[in-house]
Amino acid sequence: MAKPGQSRLRRPHGRWSLVQLSPVILTVVIAGLAYSTPPDMAFSRILPAAPALAAAMWPVLPTVLLGTVCFLLMIGLSLVFPGLGAWYTVAGIVAVTVAAAYGSHVRLQREQSLFQVRLVAEAAQQVVLSPMPRRFGGIEIESLYLAAAAEARIGGDFYEVADTRFGVRLLIGDVRGKGLPAVGTAAAVVNSFREAAYDEPDLGGIARRLEASSSRYNAAFSPEDLAERFSTAVLVEIPHEDSRIKILNCGHPPPLLLSRDGLRVLHPTDPSPLLNLAGLIGDCYSTDTFDYAVDDQLLLYTDGVTEARDRNGEFFPLTDWMRRQAPVRPRELLDGLHRDLLRYSSRGLDDDLAALAVRLRDSPDPPPDDRKDPHGDRKDPPADQRDRSA
Repeated sequence: MAKPGQSRLRRPHGRWSLVQLSPVILTVVIAGLAYSTPPDMAFSRILPAAPALAAAMWPVLPTVLLGTVCFLLMIGLSLVFPGLGAWYTVAGIVAVTVAAAYGSHVRLQREQSLFQVRLVAEAAQQVVLSPMPRRFGGIEIESLYLAAAAEARIGGDFYEVADTRFGVRLLIGDVRGKGLPAVGTAAAVVNSFREAAYDEPDLGGIARRLEASSSRYNAAFSPEDLAERFSTAVLVEIPHEDSRIKILNCGHPPPLLLSRDGLRVLHPTDPSPLLNLAGLIGDCYSTDTFDYAVDDQLLLYTDGVTEARDRNGEFFPLTDWMRRQAPVRPRELLDGLHRDLLRYSSRGLDDDLAALAVRLRDSPDPPPDDRKDPHGDRKDPPADQRDRSA
């Protein structure tokens, strides 16, 4: 789980120390066997394996030093056991040490390049999934993002929240595909939402702005691929002084609303077109309205949640899982979802996933006229609301 502003590019320590010492251990074991066994068993001939192993995990200088130690050990064994034929092994140690030093140098260069690429990817994550306040008036919101690949920083899933004069507006979506094109599309959609959410009076207008941004970005790619370059998304509006939620669904998994009366799956009455496909199937957008009560919990998610599989290939039963949840804070809900998803998908996640948990409460503060000037800076939230966990 990624936390904005916190680097995950850390080298392991402690539990890997024994592995890092394995070349030394191998050297000691080989030297001991060569000294304590009959010369015809010739354990000394595998001494070149030690510097070769060191090249996989050590810098150049320690690798060369270990090769030198193996060289001196072999000379010493040849003095203890004349006729051992040590000169062939000595030549092998020298050749392997030189090759191992070069291999270590190349490996370190590649690791450094990969480290820089990961830093850039992490910076891209901060652009697409920027930090947001945990609370907007009487509405608590928390986010979760998990990458399918252990070393991934960001994918095609995206989300954003804006507190506007129309209410708190949320966006969550998923770009088809992976890699840089998916990240670019996600960035285009999120950036468009950050502007449109404060200007457009209805969700349909926001959806049209997102469609235009997605289409402009994807126009740079081959026309044959345009039908395959689309995004699903859900737009949500929670008015400041109303107990009804507005939802516009562009082919995305339906949100879940957990209340005292049970769980509701908020299916759209008329699905709206997926982003980047309105030119093919029309731009008729439909907004649905749903009632909510204080302490109801709303869960928005991408298909990576529902498509997580167990060992038998069964999908994660999100609706059943949600029905079993007690009224808790959004952070606790997402922590539980994170834990149960990892436990359920023992083989690992097949796709990136994102989720937003929203708890609806009585607003202690009067609604503002506007929380951000579209042409200015966003007003800073209180200090204890500036960070979020994802």
